[in-house]
Amino acid sequence: MFLQKTIRKDVEVHGIGLHSGKPATLRFSPAPANTGVYFIRNDLPGRPHLKVHNDFVSATSYATTLSCPEFSVSTVEHCLSTLSALRVDNLFIELDGPEIPICDGSAKDFLLAFQKCGVMELDEPRKYFYITEPITLVEGDKTAQVVPYHGLKLSVGIDFPHPSIGKQNLEIDINDFSFAHEIAPARTFGFLKEVQTLRNQGLALGGSLQNALVLDESQVLNAEGLRFKDEFVRHKVLDALGDLVTLGHPLMGHLTLYKAGHDLMQKFVRKILQSESTKLVELGADLSEAQKLKSI
Repeated sequence: MFLQKTIRKDVEVHGIGLHSGKPATLRFSPAPANTGVYFIRNDLPGRPHLKVHNDFVSATSYATTLSCPEFSVSTVEHCLSTLSALRVDNLFIELDGPEIPICDGSAKDFLLAFQKCGVMELDEPRKYFYITEPITLVEGDKTAQVVPYHGLKLSVGIDFPHPSIGKQNLEIDINDFSFAHEIAPARTFGFLKEVQTLRNQGLALGGSLQNALVLDESQVLNAEGLRFKDEFVRHKVLDALGDLVTLGHPLMGHLTLYKAGHDLMQKFVRKILQSESTKLVELGADLSEAQKLKSI
């Protein structure tokens, strides 16, 4: 738990890009200790790279987009959520084009890739962002709060005026098992009228019932139905885990979110980074070290 991690070997994920509808390939590659997480465009001259950090978040409408002068990459939260749950600190995410494979709209394929290649500890301690006092952000009826907690717990609430969604709440401790069984399979969702608007703008050309839950005015259109009765809020947990990776270090805390999309999450990440209640700490090899943080 207290040593940095990377993966044991390269592994690829194939699919199509959400917006272009064209084939897309992602390759996860091991990175040394103290590297962090980077996106790399293998198809561009000089293989430019982009660090996964809040400083490089450029857009948060419908998804989280990271940008540098050479390129941008959007809908990063699905693959990044797996890093957050498995505590993978160092990784190169190599792309052969402008988009990440959307797969089935969940994190399942990314998790399977990590399970296939294996995760390994490195001989360097992990640094955590540890919360010593509550941090809160409120915008209208949207809220985000994190309080001290020895682990990572999320309590997420949503409220959509749709008969298939309505109010949903989920509280969950995040670990390898809970993520794999309760969160990773939860698919992204959208409304048919919004999909049509996006396609008129030349976007979401790869979106389909195979990679998203789609709802009309009254029901879910996917013939197979839901994977969980509350799949919508579970996917919001998935999204939040992905956005937390832009902190640059794993978070120890209990995060409570209500109606919090990518925009509020990235503002909250920025507030966590700037707060005096956030301490960057190294934990020892046993829990006694963690307990000492209570007195900070």
